[in-house]
Amino acid sequence: MTKYKQIIKDFIFTLFILVLTYFLSYYMQFVFDTDTLVPTLFVLGVFFISLWTEGYVWGVIASMAGVMLVNFTFTAPYFAIDLITPVNMFAALVMLLIAIMTSTLTTQIKQQEKIKAESEKERMRGNLLRAVSHDLRTPLTSIYGSSSVIIENYDSLSKERQLKLLREIHEDSQWLIRMVENLLSVTRIDGANTRVVKNPTVLDELIDAVIVKFNKHHPEQQVKVELPDEFISIPMDPMLIEQVLINILENALIHAEGMTELQLIVREEENNAVFEVLDDGCGISEERLAKIFSGYVGRENAPTDGTRNNMGIGLSVCSTIIKAHGGEIYAKNRPEGGAVFGFTLEMEEEDE
Repeated sequence: MTKYKQIIKDFIFTLFILVLTYFLSYYMQFVFDTDTLVPTLFVLGVFFISLWTEGYVWGVIASMAGVMLVNFTFTAPYFAIDLITPVNMFAALVMLLIAIMTSTLTTQIKQQEKIKAESEKERMRGNLLRAVSHDLRTPLTSIYGSSSVIIENYDSLSKERQLKLLREIHEDSQWLIRMVENLLSVTRIDGANTRVVKNPTVLDELIDAVIVKFNKHHPEQQVKVELPDEFISIPMDPMLIEQVLINILENALIHAEGMTELQLIVREEENNAVFEVLDDGCGISEERLAKIFSGYVGRENAPTDGTRNNMGIGLSVCSTIIKAHGGEIYAKNRPEGGAVFGFTLEMEEEDE
């Protein structure tokens, strides 16, 4: 179905350019009383057709159609086909060569871009798989170990010990659920076009939903929120952006050692909404900062105390979602101490 849509699209574009070139040539001939500009205009039209259509066919068809139109309308004898004259034959040959050369170059460029995109996709898939396998290993091992202890020592374990092990299983299960939610968020993005379906979303409602979900899992941590006073509506997929904000907040909660204050600030900059999560913790090392959104922080950075490390997959998901929205994501250390994670989203135009 997509192939037929592309054929129809290329046909309409080719027809539009040929008609536009024809009437423009007719107008130029009437205004300047000369035919010398006509072949140049048709060559330019063939160039655009070859550049913006798939393959060679439409450029070749456009070149032949252009030759016929020039010969029939703008070359003596007028309103008659004459391809015997050497000048007309040379013009046809030039337009055909331009179409073939342009189509060849554009086809090669598109193929190279496709190969590059596939290579980048494979690299990201590899990073994602490494991050997932690394981040899932610890909680699964913990769940298996705790459940095994309860099963094998049920009669000898005290009630307090059983509750402690069950609580650890419960926490690890919740963490795994959030991990799966991250992965499902990525699968909602169209891998071929890397686009998301955007709907106008009220900023206040989005932030309220984020804070409620975050407090449900982390009631002990308060988040200081600063929002613009005016009404703001932003085109986005609200579920995906909620996931981004929750990931960044949880990342600060886990990794910002010594943190006493966690802030969520949203402000307007020109036609962009800037979201920032700030903490006053230990900051981020320069080595980790350079690859923090890559999806894989490396085995040398893995925790050695058995704790979970969700910086890899969580922030990789954030980067994928924001890029799919056409925005930018960044992380940096604050001069006064701590770190800031932020991203930008384009806002609606005023007339909308």
